[in-house]
Amino acid sequence: MIETLGDILRNNAYKFPDEIAYVHGDRRIGFGVHHDRAARLAAALHKLGQRRQDRVSILAQNSIEYMETYGACALAGFIAATVNFRLAPPEMAYILADAAPRILVFEAQYGETIARIKSGLTTIETFICIGGPKPDWALDYEAVLASGDPAGAPGRPLPDEIMHLIYTSGTTGRPKGVMRSHRGDIAVAQLMATELGLIVSDRLQLIMPMFHVGARFLQLGAHLRGATVVLHRDFKPAEIVETMVREKISMTHMAPTMVQAVLAVPGIDSADLSALHTICYSAAPMPVPLLRRGLKLLGPVFLQLYGMTEGGGTTLHKRQHLPDGSPEDVKRLGSIGQAAPNVDVRIVDDEGQELPTGVPGEILTRTASHMVGYWNNSAATLAALRGGWYHTGDLGYLDDQGFLYLVDRKKDMIISGGENIYSREVEEALATHAAVHDVAVIGVADAYWGETVRAIVVCAPGETATADELIEHCRTQIASYKKPKSVIFVGDLPRLPSGKINKVILRQLHGTAAGSAS
Repeated sequence: MIETLGDILRNNAYKFPDEIAYVHGDRRIGFGVHHDRAARLAAALHKLGQRRQDRVSILAQNSIEYMETYGACALAGFIAATVNFRLAPPEMAYILADAAPRILVFEAQYGETIARIKSGLTTIETFICIGGPKPDWALDYEAVLASGDPAGAPGRPLPDEIMHLIYTSGTTGRPKGVMRSHRGDIAVAQLMATELGLIVSDRLQLIMPMFHVGARFLQLGAHLRGATVVLHRDFKPAEIVETMVREKISMTHMAPTMVQAVLAVPGIDSADLSALHTICYSAAPMPVPLLRRGLKLLGPVFLQLYGMTEGGGTTLHKRQHLPDGSPEDVKRLGSIGQAAPNVDVRIVDDEGQELPTGVPGEILTRTASHMVGYWNNSAATLAALRGGWYHTGDLGYLDDQGFLYLVDRKKDMIISGGENIYSREVEEALATHAAVHDVAVIGVADAYWGETVRAIVVCAPGETATADELIEHCRTQIASYKKPKSVIFVGDLPRLPSGKINKVILRQLHGTAAGSAS
């Protein structure tokens, strides 16, 4: 019986020991070897002092070693606490301090970054380096793994214990650690396998980073069914297409901007993509012209998933992608689909009262795949999970067949190129510049990125700054992908009677793509 994520590794090693679990470039590893290496790593980490429910933080791009570290945690009951490698050093330092891991597994390319913040990482007893050159204060990954007992670590996790601690940006400017249990992640794997129609012969291509639940959830769904996962470290469109052809990829996962770039690869029209039957996309609706081109080239392969680190899930199925259908069919391409099996969706007003069809309100979801709560943040947990429902903070409405439409975001989240960016976080970074007196950040619609970040800035008396200067300043404070793409300077910001900035007015004044930066 599959009750924990470790059971997935054991089950596949028993049933399919010689079938390929992972492909990464020229490397291939079978389910049997993957389980054995993960078990050795779990034993080695235990020997280094790691105990059940202690955190193991991971800072790396996608690799087989990343998945082995996940596997070690799954087998031994350690908590895998992921770190977004795109974050700025202060952001990484905050997450590592909050998660309080005993062990940090990191790729050699991040050695200098870790060295800069190492003095503040007081809970970390052991640093383990994947690849080289290895810093002298770290252990070598392969040497550590080789020191482990093939029998694995003593003990196994319980289904309701925490498996993942995954940080998601918050509206307060500080990320929140989302605690996910083995039981919840088994439910996610089952949902993924069901909604995507995953079978044992599938070959799933994963491009998104593994610190993201998007890639991790799909990988779990694939391995629940014993399918093969093909990993990429980054997004290079031509390489993606070459891999699809070479590895006979049957499923892949992309943001719409990635789909657009892949369909623009020279020679795509003649590439043998006959094995491909599903492109799962998320983060934004698929623009109709792009969808038409994709359907013409690849056939009915598109499927949209909506969810978040905390849980939930809706699906716009392949048969519902009808850009040349009825007006209702075309309208539904702008939706995020219908609730997946075993997922309930409600729309409520500010008092928690359910709203009728077509009336926007906050989206609430209820499912076995929900998070346990937020790490070190009981107040946020109680607020998010009150009444047994997860309060998403997104605003939307349902139509008469349960198609869900997003209309706004309570949390002022901006989705750019598939990445979630919170305006408050960018505002706080800009506010640290001496020339900034007041600032507000909004999203601006963009045909390629979905949205881009725009800052509206009031300079301090006697101070001046350029747009380029402020954008560059942001790069030193937060991850580069979060920085504004444009800056508008104004004399003051519109405010509500409460004193809060009126972003509705700001969007009306400065929210069009044609708005000029100055």
